[in-house]
Amino acid sequence: MAPFTRRQLLAAAPAVALAARSSHAAPFEVLADYPQQLQTPISALDGLLTPTDAFFVRSHFGPPALELNRGLDVGGKVGTPLKLSVADLRKLPQTTVTAVLQCAGNGRAFFQPTIAGVQWQHGAMGQAEWTGVRLATLLERATISPGAAHVHLFGADRAPKPQTPAFIRSIPLERALHPDTLVAWKMNGAPLTLEHGAPLRVVVPGWAGDHWLKWLVGIQVATGEHDGFFVQKGYRIPPTPVAPGTRVPPEQMVPVTVLPVKSLITSPLEGARVNSRKVEVRGVAFSGAGAIAKVEVSVDGGASFQLARLEGTPGVGRWQVFRLEVEARPGPMGALARATDTTGTAQPTMTPWNPSGYFWNAVHRVEWSVG
Repeated sequence: MAPFTRRQLLAAAPAVALAARSSHAAPFEVLADYPQQLQTPISALDGLLTPTDAFFVRSHFGPPALELNRGLDVGGKVGTPLKLSVADLRKLPQTTVTAVLQCAGNGRAFFQPTIAGVQWQHGAMGQAEWTGVRLATLLERATISPGAAHVHLFGADRAPKPQTPAFIRSIPLERALHPDTLVAWKMNGAPLTLEHGAPLRVVVPGWAGDHWLKWLVGIQVATGEHDGFFVQKGYRIPPTPVAPGTRVPPEQMVPVTVLPVKSLITSPLEGARVNSRKVEVRGVAFSGAGAIAKVEVSVDGGASFQLARLEGTPGVGRWQVFRLEVEARPGPMGALARATDTTGTAQPTMTPWNPSGYFWNAVHRVEWSVG
C-alpha cells in the first residue's frame, strides 16, 4: 500500500485530527520513512503529557486506509457476538486514563553487541490521556464463555506480502478485564490520528506498546494464546539474563509485558551550555509494576544521591515529573537519575542484554557545561 499523500490526509482532517508526516517536519527524528518510525526528541518529553503532534510513531506495515466508521467485531468464546460501530461505542460509558505508551524496543540502540531492528534511543515513548470504553465492558456485554483465558486482537493494517505474518496480539483475559484496559478513540482530548490508530486502538497501561494494537477491528475470546508469529516468536524475552550475543530459541522465552521501572532526564539536555548559578535537573519516571516511590539524582558520578521532588498523580504505568535544583559550577557537569517503584525495584546501572533489544532501562546519564 502506498503512503498517504499530504493532500489526502488534509482532506480528511475535518473528520479526524491527522498529523501529516510526509515532509517529516520537526519535532520528529526520522528512523525510517515507510513504514514510518518517528522518534520523539527528549525535549518533547519534558512534561506530564506528550503533545500528540510530537508523539512517536511505530508501525509494522504502515497505516490502513482511513475509514472513520470502521466498526469492531467481538466474537470467539462468547455467548453473544457483537458488531459495533464507532457510534455504538461512543454511547457506552467512557473512561479516561493517563498512561505511558512505550515501544518494547525503546533504547535498543544502546545495547552491545548491536541488535537488529529499529535503532530507537530514548524517544519511542510518551504519555497521553486516552479516552474510550473499558474492554471489560465489551466482553461482559458479549458474555464470556467458560474456558476462556485469552483475548486475541486484530487490526486493519495488512502485511505487504502474502507470506508476511499478520500483526496480531494476544493478552490474557485477566489483563483484558482490568479496568484500565481500554478501546480508545481519543488521545489528549482529541480524536485519534491515523498514525496513532484511528479510529480505534487498544490501551494497556503498564504494558509494552506491542499490546496497544492500533486500527482495531476484531476481538476474539479464546482458550489459549494466538498461534501467530508475533505472539509465539516475536516480542519475547529470556526469563533470566543471558550472555551478550547468546541466541535463545523463542520457545525458551516469555512474552514482553510489564514495563520495567525507568527514568529519563529531560533537562538539561546532553551537551547543553548553561549560564546560571542554579541548574534544575528535571525528567520523567514510570514503572509498569508499581507507582514511582522516589527518584534520586546524583551530580558526583553516583557517589551520593539527593531525592528529587515528584509532580503529577502517581500510578502504575503513569509517569511523574521529577525536579531537583543543584548548584552550578563553572565547567563540565553531569547528572544521573535513578527511579525506584513501590515494589522496591530500582533502575539498574546497566540493562542485561537480550536478543531483541527490549526494555532498556539503565540509569540515565547526562552531561552539560556551565559558563
